[in-house]
Amino acid sequence: MPKKTVNPSSLAKPSGYAHGILAAGTVYLGGQTALDKDMNIVPGGIVEQFKQAFGNVLTTLIEAGGQPQDLVSVTIYLTDVDDYMANGREIGRLWRSMAGTEYPAMAGIGVSRLWQKEALIEIQGVAVIE
Repeated sequence: MPKKTVNPSSLAKPSGYAHGILAAGTVYLGGQTALDKDMNIVPGGIVEQFKQAFGNVLTTLIEAGGQPQDLVSVTIYLTDVDDYMANGREIGRLWRSMAGTEYPAMAGIGVSRLWQKEALIEIQGVAVIE
């Protein structure tokens, strides 16, 4: 089965990258920051940025034919781990409302900065579509 590039029209138009790649039933979800359709980082801090970034990941997954329960691995890159942890309850509530309670293997990694200077979070994932 050949690989298929997945770039939902509802997300910002990619240049030099793909939002996702579907290959042999596996969806490789490219890192998503809190970019809106107009290529702007959403305002409002880590909770709003998590909602946008994770929403972008799920939009790509759904476009590829998957659903949140298909996620097998998620990596979250953070410019301020303490801020994320301080808002963990609200972020957890958002996760459950967006993706349910079946959690994939996960990692949270602190970084000095992301591609867009205003970005506080980037989320990357892998999903297997049965």
